[in-house]
Amino acid sequence: MGSATHPFTRWLALALSALAMTLLTGCASMRLIDSDVVSVSAVPPGMSLQGAKYRFERLPSQVHNPEAGLAEQQAQAAMAAVGLVRDDAQAQLSVMVGFSGNSFLADPWGRPLNPIHGGITIGSGWGGGSHIGLGMGMRFPPPTHYRREVSLILRDLKSGQVVYETRASHSGPWSDSVPIFATLFQAAMANFPNPPAGQRRVNIEVPR
Repeated sequence: MGSATHPFTRWLALALSALAMTLLTGCASMRLIDSDVVSVSAVPPGMSLQGAKYRFERLPSQVHNPEAGLAEQQAQAAMAAVGLVRDDAQAQLSVMVGFSGNSFLADPWGRPLNPIHGGITIGSGWGGGSHIGLGMGMRFPPPTHYRREVSLILRDLKSGQVVYETRASHSGPWSDSVPIFATLFQAAMANFPNPPAGQRRVNIEVPR
């Protein structure tokens, strides 16, 4: 005759199972946005960017672009997180925001397909572009991936000198542009105002 399962043992097994499901559910609800970031600081001696006040500056092509306003809102949130303060009246710096995006057909490793073999990248802007083309031997349809990039240029208003420049880019399968661009601005401001030299990878988790 087999022995009965001890109540505590059964409770412990159920508790561990519930914990495992909770962890799996939590992991499944998040996604990792890995951004390639390059930042260059060119602050002159005697000047500090900590807590500096700034205003936005737009290129003529951005003046009537509603996407530029959304990009500035996201950039403002990222800059506030590192201590920069928007103050149009008493600004010490001007900030120029850049952003671009395109979609492309990808191979199984997420790399753009060669146009000769049927892939082509088209389009730019916040929502990404369209895509056409299909190569022989590829599964139908090949997956669409999206590459997005943001940039921030901080300029000293007194001297006109660029004192900080940063850009971040990410390629992946996510089609929802707004949270991805917001994450890229956060990545671009990582390590401000003393970034390491060269390109680095910045990983940020965001909800699916």
